Amino acid sequence: MWLITSALQYPNTQWLIGRSVLKNLKETTMRTFFDICGWWKLRNGIHFDYNTKDNYIQFKKQFGNSLILMKDLFAYPSDPEFDSLGSLEITGAFIDEGNQITEKAKNIVNSRIRYKLDKYKLIPKLLVTCNPAKNWVYSQFYRPNKDGTLPIYRKFVRALVHENPYISPFYIENLNKLDPITKSRLLHGNWEYELDEYVLIGYNEIANIFTNKDVPQSVDWYITCDYARFGKDKTVILVWNSWRIEDYKVMDKSSIPQAIAEIEKFMSKYAVTANRVIVDEEGVGSGVVDVLRCQGFVNSATPIKVSGEKENYANLKAQCYFRFAEKVNKGEVYFKTHDINLIGKVVEELEHLKRKDPDKDGKLAIMGKDKVKEEIGRSPDYSDAMMMRIYFDIKKHRRFLI
Repeated sequence: MWLITSALQYPNTQWLIGRSVLKNLKETTMRTFFDICGWWKLRNGIHFDYNTKDNYIQFKKQFGNSLILMKDLFAYPSDPEFDSLGSLEITGAFIDEGNQITEKAKNIVNSRIRYKLDKYKLIPKLLVTCNPAKNWVYSQFYRPNKDGTLPIYRKFVRALVHENPYISPFYIENLNKLDPITKSRLLHGNWEYELDEYVLIGYNEIANIFTNKDVPQSVDWYITCDYARFGKDKTVILVWNSWRIEDYKVMDKSSIPQAIAEIEKFMSKYAVTANRVIVDEEGVGSGVVDVLRCQGFVNSATPIKVSGEKENYANLKAQCYFRFAEKVNKGEVYFKTHDINLIGKVVEELEHLKRKDPDKDGKLAIMGKDKVKEEIGRSPDYSDAMMMRIYFDIKKHRRFLI
């Protein structure tokens, strides 16, 4: 309704309707679109033309000549940067089922809203509708709205099934027959659901990381670093007193010498020896490890034996993440920071720490980084740096038992 009235009110403008998969957009969202056109007696071929081949709706010249584009917003591996939207200029956009697209897709669409805004004195506006989901819609809209920290340029509107006067009673009846989690999401609009078989750490336990001030201090200091060079990922350096993160450094871009210099500053300041420093060794991180002569962390390495026995993990990363999750769930980790933005990112990343294929027998594994990137729109650099801390405990335990 908003797109139709806008297209008619502002001649020669260009709008967008998007969804994860174009086929679903045509079969669901566009059916509602044409229902509304029918209510208002707007007819295809008379008031507008519907081009099913090139996927757009063109209003007739006498009705404003505006264009509504239909776009597939799925994150295809062949187009990770959404170059297909690169030259697009639109006046406004509506994304249906926003929980099914990535944050990057949303951001790209948002960046294209600039066409004829000045002419009509319009504020760039993006409308996203969705069902509850634990991804960017949760961290950027639902949670800040609940906490009273939602930015002034955003608005969250909660609407339940029962508030829709046009909903079929059979639809509600079917929702009542679903599994508890799906029913909680779709029928009751519950955003705080937990996928127990997948999620390794509960939300409350994650939030407690920043208030667990009673976690004991010790004489043992450690440094963990998830290193990224000049890519889009961040370099995250954490300084630990036992299981308390007392200091940290985050760099958007860093050369190997820059990363080494920052780690050495922390080593000097907190008297941390090289054998208590660990850096992600995969890729360019090996250069940092070679110079510092510190511990190197290889995600795909064989899990560390405990009591001389192999543990049932797919790799070292899975072993460390599962054991790290145990520490968090017990309230034994503290992160000393007041940076709201950083806290939000850590919470988001740890909420997406999930077991891979829990219904299958075999070695314990975690959901891959590529999948996490797809869901939150960036690499889980903070949680990876935090996870590596458990390596020292496992290694110490192994040495002690042997």
